[in-house]
Amino acid sequence: MSMKAMLFDFDGTLADTLPLSFNAFKSVFKQYDNREVTNEELVAMFGPTEEGIIYTNFANKPFVPDAIQGYYSYYEKEHHTECQCDQGIIDLLLFLKEHGVKIGVVTGKSRRSFDISAAALQLDSYFDVSITGADVVQPKPHPEGIHKALHTLGIDSENAIFVGDSNADILAGKAAGLRTYAVQWLSTCQSLTYNVEPDGLFTNVMHFRELLEKEVVIHGH
Repeated sequence: MSMKAMLFDFDGTLADTLPLSFNAFKSVFKQYDNREVTNEELVAMFGPTEEGIIYTNFANKPFVPDAIQGYYSYYEKEHHTECQCDQGIIDLLLFLKEHGVKIGVVTGKSRRSFDISAAALQLDSYFDVSITGADVVQPKPHPEGIHKALHTLGIDSENAIFVGDSNADILAGKAAGLRTYAVQWLSTCQSLTYNVEPDGLFTNVMHFRELLEKEVVIHGH
């Protein structure tokens, strides 16, 4: 196998944005739906975009538009205080770029929140393609987003790897026929167990990079 593309989930995989997302959701559920929600409850709601999560789970439907706006206001405003980029991840992305590997993101986030995070963390320049929750009909664990990213890049599934932190990521990567790795290397990840076995589990970015370095040497990139 020649590694031509690496696709990543975003929240909890490339960016430590889950705590910020949880806080933004908690804020609007409390303010507009008079409801306290836990991180576990929020993770169970994940799949749709932020708009979809709020619309589906709010009892107080008339406040949905205000809550959506409130979510994005909080998410953007607090980004610089609550999120920093992991240097190991930046180094990994640079390593992939240097070896001519295409980099893609397949995320359930909306385009709006992905753009906020990618810009705030200065990650946008690394990505050759980004597929958000707004770009698919069926979110992960369905493989639609992965297929779409590969089609855009013009790369076959056997020449690509998918990396994610959630059970839905591992299911999607496997369903798409990619070698799929689970990661638990940031402060917060969505899943600690998986319905299907990933091809490997990494709790350290450097260990993952060492695996890739061996492949790059073997395949002569």
